[in-house]
Amino acid sequence: MSSPESIQCELTVIGTGIAGMASALFAANRGLSTVLVGSTGEIIFASGLLDLMGVHPIQEKKPWHDPWAGVDALVRDIPNHPYARLKKEDIRAAFEEVLSFFQEAGLPYCRHMNRNAEVLTPLGIVKSTYCVPQTMWSGVEALEERRPCLLIDIRGLKGFSARQIAAAFQDEWPDLRTTRISFPGTDHVSEVYAEHMANALVLSQNRAKLAQTVRPHVKDAQAVGMPAMLGLYRTNEVLADLEKLIEVPVFEIPTMPPCVPGLRLKEAFERRLQVKGVQYFSQKRVLEVNHSGEGDFELGIGTVTTEHTARSRGVILATGRFIGGGLHADRKRIRETIFDLPVHQPVDRTEWHREDFLDSLGHSINRAGLEIDDAFRPLDNSGRPAFDTLFAAGSILAHQDWKRMKCGSGLGIATGFAAVNSFMRLCL
Repeated sequence: MSSPESIQCELTVIGTGIAGMASALFAANRGLSTVLVGSTGEIIFASGLLDLMGVHPIQEKKPWHDPWAGVDALVRDIPNHPYARLKKEDIRAAFEEVLSFFQEAGLPYCRHMNRNAEVLTPLGIVKSTYCVPQTMWSGVEALEERRPCLLIDIRGLKGFSARQIAAAFQDEWPDLRTTRISFPGTDHVSEVYAEHMANALVLSQNRAKLAQTVRPHVKDAQAVGMPAMLGLYRTNEVLADLEKLIEVPVFEIPTMPPCVPGLRLKEAFERRLQVKGVQYFSQKRVLEVNHSGEGDFELGIGTVTTEHTARSRGVILATGRFIGGGLHADRKRIRETIFDLPVHQPVDRTEWHREDFLDSLGHSINRAGLEIDDAFRPLDNSGRPAFDTLFAAGSILAHQDWKRMKCGSGLGIATGFAAVNSFMRLCL
């Protein structure tokens, strides 16, 4: 058996969700030699929407129109939340850098700088978020102004119902209509998938056929909404072409995960990070870790056995929580899976969950995670940094409940930004 290939780098990022991908981007933009390791990552389940701050306090389910004011309130009430270790100008800078990257990748985003936008969802409810893919922005405007609008159902597409969306808005949006069509070429197919339709729409002839099918139903509609399927690639071209052919603005509505906009984010990160020089080990794991007396980490990377050995000055742990594999719960405790770092958690397992599954306070297990210092370094049992050059970012951090607070993307982006900058400041 051949010996593992040896790699030298300044920074290794473990995890390929939004926190890991963003961390690798920030590192590459600063000229750091970077290795990125991870499996598919939770990013494929993303809707494409980038939350900053939506709800606080969660027990009151209080929504925030201004996400920055929401961050201020959160930090006052929960001083050990990861946002409390960040300056707002750093959060803004992190978003600017990521949005610039997406613009260059052909995935432009839109936002109101100081207020959240409202987006239609396939469940017939409104989602409040900070940054919206340009492909969905006409829907934001149509919803705000209650413009006459047509929503498209696709025969055979499960988990999406334009009729359900319209029914939920029948009293407050009377000019919302729906129609059901067959996607071109699928008349005799019982089930269709958004990603397959997205691939088909890369071809101009398929866009022309879709527009020809939709156009007779438009009538007085000032915008047309359809499931998120406007191309996995060349999305701007697909959107512009359909709008020209249908002659009204077109917008996407997120589908149930895995969602085409999430796949676009994954593809954009993977493709362009490698162009920036990041060594990306997709579908690989860190199987073993050694810390040398000189301060460097030696990481064994592979699937079942070690295939590569990365010697790295620093590491950013962005492995996520239970779905991402960063945390694991057994019958007695929650543990961190790579470095066996201490995990902030309730003392007793019986306190992990409340009796009411839908309790407005949420469950304590959702706030379990790594304690960190102001440099985003995980702490050991004595309250000191476990390693001088180990950092953590994203949902693995303690004292946050990103799903209920609606701050997941913001948390991943901003803490990745902070972790990379701390590495630059402390280690170089």
